[in-house]
Amino acid sequence: MSVPVVVRERCRAFLGLTGDILYIFPAALLGAGAHFIFVVTDSEVIVISTAMFTRTKPKSVWGRYPRGIRIGPVDMTGMGAFFELGGTSFEVDDEYVPVINAADTEVFAPETLPRDPLPDL
Repeated sequence: MSVPVVVRERCRAFLGLTGDILYIFPAALLGAGAHFIFVVTDSEVIVISTAMFTRTKPKSVWGRYPRGIRIGPVDMTGMGAFFELGGTSFEVDDEYVPVINAADTEVFAPETLPRDPLPDL
C-alpha cells in the first residue's frame, strides 16, 4: 500500500521540496509509540516526526541523513518488521519493507534493478 497522495504533498510543502520524492514511508519509534514519515529524495533521507494524534501531519524534522546512508536491512520477525537508522530502532508495517529495500537497492546495488524498458521517453 502506498502512502496517500495527501501525505506526500503535506511532506513536500512542509519541507519546501521542489525536487522529486523518490520514496516515502511511515514508521514508528520502537517501543515509544512516536510516529515518523521517512522521505527519501535524490540527495537525502529526511525523517519527519508527526503530530501526536495523527500519523499523517508533519510536525518537525527529526533527522537528516545523506542519501548514501543505508536504511535497511529490515529485520523480519514474527513480531513485526524492524530497522535501525542513525542508532535508533524503528518499526515498519510489512507492506513498506519493499519500499525500504528499493531505496537501498537504488544506492547500493543499482546493477540489480530492472532495466528501463523505454529509456528514450
